[in-house]
Amino acid sequence: MSQDSAEWKSGTFSDVKEGEGFWQGVKDCIPTLLGYLSIGFAAGVVEKTSGLSMIEVALMSLLLYAGSGQFIAAGMIAASHPVSAIIFTIFFVNSRHLLLSAALAPYFRHQTSRQNLITGALLTDETFGVAVTQAQKKKKLDFKWMLGLNLAAYLNWFVANMAGGFFGQWIPNPEKYGMDFALPAMFIGLLVLQILSKKKFFIDLVVALSAILIVVAISFIFPGSTGVIVATILASAIGMVIERWK
Repeated sequence: MSQDSAEWKSGTFSDVKEGEGFWQGVKDCIPTLLGYLSIGFAAGVVEKTSGLSMIEVALMSLLLYAGSGQFIAAGMIAASHPVSAIIFTIFFVNSRHLLLSAALAPYFRHQTSRQNLITGALLTDETFGVAVTQAQKKKKLDFKWMLGLNLAAYLNWFVANMAGGFFGQWIPNPEKYGMDFALPAMFIGLLVLQILSKKKFFIDLVVALSAILIVVAISFIFPGSTGVIVATILASAIGMVIERWK
């Protein structure tokens, strides 16, 4: 019997097995699905009004699978930007996923490389938020639970995109209805819920305020989304320093 098997037998990893599994992951994803429906619908509308076909909307939702990236791509396509600029911008904005994956990596060290690859490929801001909340209660996270969480979000996002793309032909000006603000609004809501779920949120408030100040300061020096990336790194570092100092 291998060491890992012995540890599972002895109950060392029992915190992973208890109350987890594929369908539990699907269930834990339900609170975020309404947000996915609204954001995904808005993304589909914006993509359709940018001149994309339904097949292109479907491929973008399945292959790119990134709300911010899809909004950016739709806007840049409508403005006739070159493909290279679109790819670079999306890669730069979504490079935050390297930080998200790094934050969750310690909870999946007991999984195989193939399982970690699947988990990382389907990870989003929202499923990361759910996983982090779960990780506060456990030392390790189960692959099947994470797969259920990610697949529920993935399929829901695809359906929402297709619905938005279908009805988008009758919504020529999505900005009029505030659909371009749907993604930031969802992130703000997730942040507030995450902060309020804790008894002590001093560090969270410090990190949030630091991120805002850094973004504003960087915007006077560098254009585009540079401030977002810099603020993410520096604000996280500030939070870590405060946590260690306490």
